[in-house]
Amino acid sequence: MTTSERAGSLEAMIGLDNSALYRLMTWLSPAFPVGGFSYSSGIEWAVEAGDISDAAALRGWLSTMLTDGAGFSDAVFLAHAHRAAELGSDTPLSEVAELAAAFVPSRERQLEATAQGRAFIEISRSAWSCEGLDAAVLRCETIVYPVAVGLVGALHGVPLGPLLHGFLHAVTSNWISAGSRLVPLGQTDSQRVLAALEPVVVATAERALVASLDDIGSASFRADLASLRHETQYTRLFRS
Repeated sequence: MTTSERAGSLEAMIGLDNSALYRLMTWLSPAFPVGGFSYSSGIEWAVEAGDISDAAALRGWLSTMLTDGAGFSDAVFLAHAHRAAELGSDTPLSEVAELAAAFVPSRERQLEATAQGRAFIEISRSAWSCEGLDAAVLRCETIVYPVAVGLVGALHGVPLGPLLHGFLHAVTSNWISAGSRLVPLGQTDSQRVLAALEPVVVATAERALVASLDDIGSASFRADLASLRHETQYTRLFRS
């Protein structure tokens, strides 16, 4: 098999050409300036309260956030935003964006979601603009982070499956990065947590791909409470 044949075979398996892969890796890299490093999604309060004290506790906390909290909900919003932007759907993009913005449980999580969404859109328009992006943005009053990723990914032709898995990996990695600084954890323990969460991320993405907007819900009460109480902490490293 020639090099070009091997490349074509790989592309066929993952549904992602080289340009789309390049964009996906760029947008969801920690170096992409959406400010994710400054948010902990309530993990900072959970560490202070004693809910998260070691790698095992962080893994359990994040597993719940992925399966029953913000991870799953954001993944569903991303999927529906992608479909609405790519092909049109029964639910217009503006309605997906409005529901996603209303779904966050606290003021600080609202800041986290909208600030990152706004940054993602602004950088995309400046450095990764494409046909239809400005018009799509104008249809939405507020664009939170997962909707921004789904919207831009669709208009750039990045397939939904890889985009969704990449998004959940990036979000999980950012949560672990926050936890590693707060607990604190070493680099090896942080990687062990990420490795242990791989099947959870994969399963969450697969659920989100087939979920309707009516399937969205949250059962991560303690994590939601953490995001509400974070703003009253005496000292804080993170904005949420």
